[in-house]
Amino acid sequence: MHIQFAELPVFDQDRAKAFYTGHLACQVAEDQLMGDSGWRWIELTFPGAVTNLHFVKRPDDTPGTEPVLVLVDGDVEATVAGLKARGVEIITEPQEATWQPGRTVAEFATARATAWLSPANDRTRRKAEL
Repeated sequence: MHIQFAELPVFDQDRAKAFYTGHLACQVAEDQLMGDSGWRWIELTFPGAVTNLHFVKRPDDTPGTEPVLVLVDGDVEATVAGLKARGVEIITEPQEATWQPGRTVAEFATARATAWLSPANDRTRRKAEL
């Protein structure tokens, strides 16, 4: 059993889609019109993950203040350097997690939200959290 998709609230689907495909190497699994509103069913896949990301409509364009995703990667420092090189705003540079010594985390801005980046070797955080 696995979770098919996790929902991420977004206001501008095209901006969110461009961010996740352009900066995090996501691939588009689905992009289909849903009714007459112009809203689309967009589902993205992360490389190596079984859970996809699906955009749900948020009421306005106000940026989120709390992290909405925890993304797992084998080399947090290198990933942050790559995100910076592509113009992604780093909110918290790689640092030791206060709640788990020896674990490196970083926080970056996504398309109007924030996300944590955590190491892949930590078996307690091998999932995206919403």
